[in-house]
Amino acid sequence: MVKPNYAFEKRQKEIAKKKKKEEKRLQKAGADDSQLQDVQPISGNDDKTATTSDK
Repeated sequence: MVKPNYAFEKRQKEIAKKKKKEEKRLQKAGADDSQLQDVQPISGNDDKTATTSDK
């Protein structure tokens, strides 16, 4: 009878956890980047408008 390789199974689970965690981190980073891109042009336009009205 074949003996189960528990170390291999454990390593595969650890790899799967790391992969899932990395995917979540990348999703969060992507969401943060898109939010920053949305916010930056708006604040940039506001600054230009304020400077123009001050002159």
